[in-house]
Amino acid sequence: MYIAGFVIPVPADKMEAYRQWAESGAALFREYGCIEIVEAWEDNVPSGRHTDFRRAVAAKDGERIVFTWQVWPDRATLDAAEARMQHDKRFEPSGEIPFDPKRLILGCFAPIFTMGRG
Repeated sequence: MYIAGFVIPVPADKMEAYRQWAESGAALFREYGCIEIVEAWEDNVPSGRHTDFRRAVAAKDGERIVFTWQVWPDRATLDAAEARMQHDKRFEPSGEIPFDPKRLILGCFAPIFTMGRG
């Protein structure tokens, strides 16, 4: 298992547009071997004393935080998928992206402990 995680500031009034964007993208990621995607809309994101999700992505007034992760079988599968996606025209943006991609945070992780996945 290999995890790609994202923190994304999304304008509150674009929640539905983001959900639709994520849903259509998920179908493509599945084709490339992604096992699972979770898209989570901010519900309780407190301000921290030193840092927090909002500061990490320079969230502006009226933006909400999306925390999302993709589960891949392994890093090799994700690396191969990313290489192929670079040439897949379906991944080229069409229309408005419902967030500022320059402030998205991405990180990939190799699990050291899991609970509940068998």
